[in-house]
Amino acid sequence: MKKFINKPENVENEMLNGIAKMHPEYVKRLEGLDVIVRKDKKEGKVALISGGGSGHEPAHAGYVGYGMLDAAVAGPVFTSPTPDQIYEAIKATDAGKGTLLIIKNYTGDVMNFDMAAEMAAMEDIKVEQVIVNDDVAVKDSLYTTGRRGVAGTVFVHKITGAAAEEGRSLDEVKKVAEKVIANVRTMGVAISPCTVPAAGKPGFEINDDEMEVGIGIHGEPGTHKEKLTSADEITAHLLDCILKDLDFEGSEVAVMINDSGATPLMELYIVGNKLSDILSQKGIKVYKSFVGHYMTSIEMAGFSISLLKLDDELKALLDSKADTPAFKTL
Repeated sequence: MKKFINKPENVENEMLNGIAKMHPEYVKRLEGLDVIVRKDKKEGKVALISGGGSGHEPAHAGYVGYGMLDAAVAGPVFTSPTPDQIYEAIKATDAGKGTLLIIKNYTGDVMNFDMAAEMAAMEDIKVEQVIVNDDVAVKDSLYTTGRRGVAGTVFVHKITGAAAEEGRSLDEVKKVAEKVIANVRTMGVAISPCTVPAAGKPGFEINDDEMEVGIGIHGEPGTHKEKLTSADEITAHLLDCILKDLDFEGSEVAVMINDSGATPLMELYIVGNKLSDILSQKGIKVYKSFVGHYMTSIEMAGFSISLLKLDDELKALLDSKADTPAFKTL
């Protein structure tokens, strides 16, 4: 294992300290906790909290700031944060209008965030939650029952965060989140695995002439391996799976081509070239595109495609101001 780290057991702590020290104009770390919060707590708004295992950077701490999250809770690499950490984040960000937890559909995350919500309820903090399940590749996996939550979660952060920033009620903010979740779909592929520092070895094995189709975001294998083919063919296959799962015909969409950690922008834009052509041929209009690092899997070489079907409300919220370390719409 070759990584730019000190000791594997210190990775998460040193990373969180680094985030707080490098972006003090946006965030701070709660003392003694694996929680990153907005530097300046905004009163009179619904608090948005997300999180999960480390290793997905810039998710989730990179999205803490104006127009997105109020807090991000980090667990060990690819491991859910504990309920007490999530509970402390809820208490620290409560501004009197309630809290919405944005949870990716993994068994540990769902269980621990739910326990934290119950703890907060005993303190008379109103908490609602939504579960993101945008992955079209795998129905059940090592990590979850049902579909996994993957890169489409970033759209939930952005659009729901905009609704909260406007001062909408907890019920209204939750409805916006549910609308995004209902209209976003994602599919991914990888050509090399990643290595969790504490494990010291890759999460799966793959030959030089193979690709892993349907990967998740925890270094886990996908649905199957097949021979590596051209970028155009891979893009067409992923998009076909997405379009079969939800009817996007005649829609305006937001597109995210998300790097799994080690895929150069050159290759992501080659994917974007073909994706744009296919969508145009199918009468699907691209309203806005996002290409780059959004929800990674440490150093996995791969990418995913997310499509979000838009209406006027979602377009306005997508366009509204966000100012965070990793996501800016100014």
